[in-house]
Amino acid sequence: MSNFEFRAYCIISKTKHHIMRKTRLSTEGIIASLALLLTAACSPAPQTYGPLPTEDQLKWADMEYYMFCHFGPNTFSGLQWGLGDEDPDIFNPSELDCEQWVRTAKEAGMKGIILTAKHHDGFCLWPSAYSDHTVAQSSWLDGKGDVVKELRKACDKYDFPMGVYISPWDRNHPSYGTDEYNQVFANTIAEVHQNYGPFFEQWFDGANGGAHVPAYDWPLFHKAVYDNSPHAVIFSDVGPGCRWIGNESGWAGETNWCRLDVEGFEPGKNAPATKILNEGQPDGAEWIPGEVDVPIRADWFYNTTNESTLKSVDDLMDIWFSSVGRGCSLILNVAPDQRGLLPQADSIRLMEFKAARDAYFAKKLASCRNKGGNVTLKVKEPCKCIVLQEDIKYGQKIKAFTVEALVAGEWQKVAEGTTVGHKRILPFDASVDASKIRVTVTDSFAEPMLKSVTVY
Repeated sequence: MSNFEFRAYCIISKTKHHIMRKTRLSTEGIIASLALLLTAACSPAPQTYGPLPTEDQLKWADMEYYMFCHFGPNTFSGLQWGLGDEDPDIFNPSELDCEQWVRTAKEAGMKGIILTAKHHDGFCLWPSAYSDHTVAQSSWLDGKGDVVKELRKACDKYDFPMGVYISPWDRNHPSYGTDEYNQVFANTIAEVHQNYGPFFEQWFDGANGGAHVPAYDWPLFHKAVYDNSPHAVIFSDVGPGCRWIGNESGWAGETNWCRLDVEGFEPGKNAPATKILNEGQPDGAEWIPGEVDVPIRADWFYNTTNESTLKSVDDLMDIWFSSVGRGCSLILNVAPDQRGLLPQADSIRLMEFKAARDAYFAKKLASCRNKGGNVTLKVKEPCKCIVLQEDIKYGQKIKAFTVEALVAGEWQKVAEGTTVGHKRILPFDASVDASKIRVTVTDSFAEPMLKSVTVY
C-alpha cells in the first residue's frame, strides 16, 4: 500500500466510525458514502503547469481591490514630482485622520491600503534615522508627528491590511548617486518594516534621475523587505511578487498571463517592453501577476484644481472590468487633501462605485465549482455576464475559451476570450434570454481546471 493509499484508508476508516456514530444511515447508505469518499480521496490532484504562485501571492490575488494614498509635500505644493528642496514646514495637515481613510476604504469594499511613505522628493512621513528631510524637521505637531504610525494604528484598529510605498529615488538625500546610497536605502526600508510592519505589499517605483543615477541593488532591497515582512508581495516592473501593468489608465491586456521572464531586466528604464508588462508572457519563467494602478482623479497627489477630473461611476466600472475582470488586482489612488482627509466628493464616488458593483453582481443565476474545460449551466432568467476563475494554484493553463447560449433551441456564441487566470469577467453585448450557458475551453497548455463559473 502506498503512502497516499494508506492516508486515504485512514481517512475513510475514521469517517466510517463517525458516520455510524452520528447518523442513522443504513448499511447501504454508509457503503455509498464511503464509496464517494474513496473516489475523492484517491482522485489524483489536478496537473500543474509552469511556475506556480506562492501562498502569499494566492492570498494577495484574492484581495483584488485596495486603496493607494499619495500624500506628502506634493499635497501642499501642487507638484506631482517634488524636487527635494521643499521646506519641510510645507507639510502641515490640519486634521489628519487615518481612521477616516481606513473606514472609507473598508466601506468601499477595498481590502487594504498602501501609503506613499517616501516619494521621489525624499520626504519621509515618519521620523527616519536615515534622513534629515522628514516630518521630524517640520513644524507639524512640533516635529512629533508620524503619518505611518497613525495609519498603522488605524489599520490595526479596523483589522485592515497595510502596505507601503518607498521610492528608491531620493532627490534630497546627499548620498543619492553614490555607492553608499544602496545601503542607506536598504536601512530605510528595514526601518519602516521593523517599526510599522509587517505589510501585505511593498511598492517599488522604478523612477530614478539626476546627474548620477545609482545602480540599484535590488537583491539587497528585497532582503530588507523579506527579513522584516516575510509575507509581503513586492511590486515593481518585474516583481518579484507582482508587476506593473504598463500604464496608469486602468487596464490590463485582454490576454493577460501571470508569467514573466525577468532575467536581464529591472524596474525603471531597463524594464520589459510595455506590451509584455501589459500582457505577460505565456512561457515566462516566473509567476508575476499584474497589478493595475490608477488615480481616481487626473493626478496622483491632491490638487485643488482637479476636482472636475474625478472619474465617473461608469469610468470606474470600465476600469473594474479591464483590471479585476482581466485577472489583475486593482489599486485605486484616492489622495488625502491638505487637511489630511479623503475629499468628500472622492469618498462619495467610492460608495457609488461600490453600490454599482453590488447591483451589477447582485443576482447570481447559476454557478458551479471545480470543473474541467467544459461546463454547461441551466439558467431561468435573461443573463448579462459570466465570471470565470481558473484554479491558479495549479498554474495558468487556459489559452482560449468560448461562451455559448442555448436560445430557442440553438447554441449561439455570446463571448470568447483567451486567458482566464484569477478572474475573467465577460459582460455580454446584450441581455441573453437563454435556457443554458456553455463554457468550452478550446485551447490549454495542460488539463484545465475552472475553480468557478458564475452567470449573472
